[in-house]
Amino acid sequence: MDMHPTTPAAAPAPAAPAPVLAAGSGDAFEELEKQVAAAKEDYQKAIGGNKAAGTRVRKSMQDIKSQAQAIRVRVLESRSTTP
Repeated sequence: MDMHPTTPAAAPAPAAPAPVLAAGSGDAFEELEKQVAAAKEDYQKAIGGNKAAGTRVRKSMQDIKSQAQAIRVRVLESRSTTP
């Protein structure tokens, strides 16, 4: 068993919940761009070796993936309803 004391890591800022894509709720693609831009700083920190930033980047990427999928679904739905 490792007996080395560990220092508690600073708590990361609370992540914004993944956006819900609803008709008339604004431009979903712009929201996706904002999410990518917001993750950029943590990405740079993670590349520099900051493990906490790496965790935040992975969480952000999951949110970005969900937003991209919602956009994809919306595009497919609009294509199937177009005469």
